[in-house]
Amino acid sequence: MPPPPEHSSTAESITRAAAALRAAEQPLRILGLLAWPQEVRRAFLDGGARRLPEVVYPKVDPAPVREALADARRRFPDCGPARPWFERIADRLETAAAMMTHLGSAPFFEHSRRLYGAPGQTLADARATPLKLAQRMRRILDRLSHIDLGAPDDPHLTAEELAARMRPAVAQFFGDEAPAVELVDQLSANATAGPSVIKIRRAARFTDRDVGQLIHHEAGIHVTTALNGRHQAALPILAAAHPGTTRTQEGLAVFAEFITGHMDVDRLSRLTDRVLAIQMAIDGADFVEVFGYFRERGSSEREAFEQARRVFRGGVLSGGAPFTKDVVYLDGLLRVHDFLRSVVAGGRADLLLLLFCGKLDLEDVPVLCELADLGLVEAPKFLPPWAADRRFLVSYLAYSGFLGRVRLGDVHRRLARLLHEVPPVRFTGPVAGGG
Repeated sequence: MPPPPEHSSTAESITRAAAALRAAEQPLRILGLLAWPQEVRRAFLDGGARRLPEVVYPKVDPAPVREALADARRRFPDCGPARPWFERIADRLETAAAMMTHLGSAPFFEHSRRLYGAPGQTLADARATPLKLAQRMRRILDRLSHIDLGAPDDPHLTAEELAARMRPAVAQFFGDEAPAVELVDQLSANATAGPSVIKIRRAARFTDRDVGQLIHHEAGIHVTTALNGRHQAALPILAAAHPGTTRTQEGLAVFAEFITGHMDVDRLSRLTDRVLAIQMAIDGADFVEVFGYFRERGSSEREAFEQARRVFRGGVLSGGAPFTKDVVYLDGLLRVHDFLRSVVAGGRADLLLLLFCGKLDLEDVPVLCELADLGLVEAPKFLPPWAADRRFLVSYLAYSGFLGRVRLGDVHRRLARLLHEVPPVRFTGPVAGGG
């Protein structure tokens, strides 16, 4: 039976508006514009890491984005249930365009905070700020510092060697739609991923564990959702990695590292320390001081520079106005994990695959359910292996939700009494697996 005429008209309006939003988003290449030339690191370290780096950013004209957004907004009134979703996306794109006109200045931070939040900022459904989450995680990790977990992996792999390992993995994942894997001299992170290409910074060095992390984080999530978004003919905006999707996308990507067994304490420490470093910068610490913080945490000079660069890219190097994107990783992980186990506990495991249909935010799920009911959402073509195995995923999430009901405070107190003044375990003979 064909849909009623009013449904067909609304669906057509939704598709046109989604395409207009996609057109408005495409000129925004935030991370690409924030990249620093590798000469900046070389000059900073050769100078003894005592002087602030010198970085020059390009001028950004927001007019194309604003004009495209004005065209998109004219289409929203006829979009029925999609209108509030489209309005949210348009507002975020407008903020992103404004942010990029203030590269290297204090207003950049204000717009960044509106898009990604800030360490001390409590969001609508959060029980704690990202800063408190990071401080809590830092305390847990510090309590484990006396335990020999084995030496950290040595970052001995070159970018070329990483690329050689990633190419067969993405070919296996995506077949003839697999993105190219390329080395580039300038990049805002060690690696970034899109539907057509995964870029790796040529000067970066990687551990063996980094290979798995990047495959499951970049390819397993970022490429998967980008390619699936490309297949959403009725909702092309789902192919766009705009700032409104960052928290969920990065949270899902870090969750993928955990559930595939590729997370470790070093990676978790880095994610935690980035939040603490952003707060340091907000409080006035400059690049040199934040670089020193990462050195004190055990990072090499190269790694400490890269971590500090993530905090200050686009912001003010003398302090007070950092880039806050890295706040989203820990917070996003908790939100995604809570969402996944809540939908399973609530008998709505049908929602799991929706997260892979494209680039979206958890807040978008209700409207996407309505749009799927109108026949506008295609099933995801690609899924990471851990998500494709839904029997495992649902059992894991059901158990995780069950654990959430356990009163761990009572358990901790009982164990604390049992283990009071018990000496650390010292085995005779070697420990299996090293350490």
